[in-house]
Amino acid sequence: MPESDKKPLIAIGGIQHESNSFSTAKTTIADFERNSLVRGDDIVTAWSETKHEVGGCFTGAAQFGFDLYPTLFGVATPSGPVTADTFETLTGELVERIRSAPPLDGMLLALHGAMFCESYPHGDAEIVRRVREALPADLPLVVTHDFHANVAPDLVDHCDALTIYKTNPHVDQHERGVKAAEMMVRAVRGEVRLTQAIEKPDLFYNIRFQNTSLEPLAPITEETRRLEQDQRFLSVSVCAGYQYADVPAMGPSVVVVTDNDKELARSEAKRLSGMLWNIREKLILDVPDAAEAVRQAIAGDEFPVVLVEMGDNIGGGSAADSTFILRELLTQKAEGWAEIVADPEAVQAAVKAGIGGNFDMLVGGKTDDLHGEPVRIRGKVKCLHDGKFVENEIRHGGWKYQDQGMTAVIEVEGSTRDLPNSLVLTTLRLPPFSLHQLTSCGIYPERQKIMVVKAAIAYRAAYGPIANRIIEVDTGGLTAVNPARFEYKNVRRPLYGLD
Repeated sequence: MPESDKKPLIAIGGIQHESNSFSTAKTTIADFERNSLVRGDDIVTAWSETKHEVGGCFTGAAQFGFDLYPTLFGVATPSGPVTADTFETLTGELVERIRSAPPLDGMLLALHGAMFCESYPHGDAEIVRRVREALPADLPLVVTHDFHANVAPDLVDHCDALTIYKTNPHVDQHERGVKAAEMMVRAVRGEVRLTQAIEKPDLFYNIRFQNTSLEPLAPITEETRRLEQDQRFLSVSVCAGYQYADVPAMGPSVVVVTDNDKELARSEAKRLSGMLWNIREKLILDVPDAAEAVRQAIAGDEFPVVLVEMGDNIGGGSAADSTFILRELLTQKAEGWAEIVADPEAVQAAVKAGIGGNFDMLVGGKTDDLHGEPVRIRGKVKCLHDGKFVENEIRHGGWKYQDQGMTAVIEVEGSTRDLPNSLVLTTLRLPPFSLHQLTSCGIYPERQKIMVVKAAIAYRAAYGPIANRIIEVDTGGLTAVNPARFEYKNVRRPLYGLD
């Protein structure tokens, strides 16, 4: 093949984890293997057809005419810090696969941006530094990040371009993967010179206000889209950060990538950072506690009502077994409710009882002392399910094949045929990004009066279209929405909204 007809060969890989630094749980290689840890051609099989940014990179490769060389890609469900051994093992293998690759023309690196490790507070920045060292100096390195990234400035120093999801819920992951692929191929072909700048306003941007479709964030998100219509801008990203990592770079970031115009990148990053700063006084918390939220849900006449248990946001690394709202549903004798709780012990008891068997045991509140006391649940085992289902729609996370482990549905005492009270017990923690968590078990969300999701914003892509009312609830837990519940020691100071 003539040299001019040879397709560029671009490596692709990454290690993704959102790490709650306040958690005592540790994230190990087993957690990655349980979720997804694949190498070589297995990356193609597992990820090329997904709505994830890795799927977007594969789409971009086909669209823009280059070949991908898959290395290693791993994802683990959000939890506590990544152990030092796990970080060294996975990063070491990723770097070794890059070093042993055929001659490359560039690297696409998919990272989360909020990885907290025992050995490195900003794990993603360290991965980028090592990958940069493994590549020839003149090869482009393009990185993708989640909207909840805490972007360390030195990460930007070690890559050529960083592009970040614009949306929360994350429904543009695939699109940002295509964007990364486009920047890569244009850089490889010498059409552009990737040049970027980062700004970080001194702001604590509470997760309560991180819905990019609503005020006050929506206009800023739209401004990033408008700028990307200008050919001078290759990528414009604003992310809100991840408040459950006590690290120096915690908080929002603005990253602007231009074609060889450092001053333009810097000036627009400063302007967008100023837009974030100017909405700071709109970020005022006013969220009911569990008792008041359940009272409001029962008293209303618009159903379904979705109660959002923000202190147990699974997608933020929490336990998935909090009982604050569950206890109130029972105490206040709510009707027609459904809630999902991760409790492997309770699942095994339901399996032993069998479908139609009696169920009577303490549920939830078993991970730690932050998420409420266990609650006694009495009822019958309605169904058992292997916990696997498929999500074909564009949803937060970009996953297609989902697995919450062996699952049991308990029809709790007080249920009627028209208004069942359904407690879904899962073996594995799985964020509520898909309604198929319920429909795969025979529960129809649109028929429920009350549904509980352990989440913050991401659930809205699935639950928003069928909810008649959403009530966000201030509960305790590893992802409590009120920052006063936590002691921050390492974030830069001062941060408006925290100090």
